[in-house]
Amino acid sequence: NGGTCTPRGTIPASHFTYHIMAVVLHSSPLLWTRLAALIFSCVAFSVAVHGGRLFHGTGDWCIFCWAFSFAGTLLVILVELFGLQTRAPVSWKNFPITFACYAALLCLSASIIFPLYFLRGSSGPNEIRDYRIVSTVFSCLATIAYISEVSISKARPGEVAGYMATAPGLLKVCETFVACIIFVFVTDPVLYDRHDALKYCMSVYCICFILSAAIILLCIGECTGCLPFPFARFLSAYALLAVVLYLSATIIWPIFNFDPKNGGNKDRPYNCSTAVGLCTWDKCMVVAVLTAVNFILYLADLIYSTRLVFVSA
Repeated sequence: NGGTCTPRGTIPASHFTYHIMAVVLHSSPLLWTRLAALIFSCVAFSVAVHGGRLFHGTGDWCIFCWAFSFAGTLLVILVELFGLQTRAPVSWKNFPITFACYAALLCLSASIIFPLYFLRGSSGPNEIRDYRIVSTVFSCLATIAYISEVSISKARPGEVAGYMATAPGLLKVCETFVACIIFVFVTDPVLYDRHDALKYCMSVYCICFILSAAIILLCIGECTGCLPFPFARFLSAYALLAVVLYLSATIIWPIFNFDPKNGGNKDRPYNCSTAVGLCTWDKCMVVAVLTAVNFILYLADLIYSTRLVFVSA
């Protein structure tokens, strides 16, 4: 080749193809917010595991909240760092903000539950109490960071974004999370087996949770176009159904738990003041409050979904 030769056993460099994965690092408020959430959630569960001496099942829940949030945030950062959004098996317009919203709610619940069970009335060594205080503080910081991420990522007026970045999509996340918290309280101990009316309330929680979760999965998987009916009209019809169901549960649950005529107890028992965490009466009250909260969320969802139908039309 023009007087040049290649030593025996070697291959010309022109025959090689190099595949180098580019690392894309764009400094932005969203990136710094995610990094802050990553660090805060990591510190929260690391400190709690190292010196918190967690002895109750609620401690496992708090560890899960922080570890799950940390792992998911790390995954999101790595995917965007290596530019793998198009290869992800989910809609990247919907997944990061959906996860951030769930992480915010998980860390918020841990920030409430952890001090309730492990700081209130704590009489252990000061070192253990200090570890628990640090975990609580960083859990609150992680909650703020995730809320900031959701605020930065959510759709602005006139902006083209995924459904989960809109107000109805974020409300769906809150609705399913509140339903999960309700399930935790009504099943330990079982609070809905005393009367058929309470079983009806449980069925309301289950039906609405399943449908809301299905909508979230359809959006993340970009499968809404496979439905045999318009997605926007389905959302408004479902929101109307959920409002009616939750309105009935909001009325029925307190009647059959706190009205003495229906076997309830309107006064808080004395032993609840000395119990660790929440007693049965407290859990019934929490479920009543969360039911009302979910009713308000579904009502707001109905308003936004109805507006979405009219805008689409």
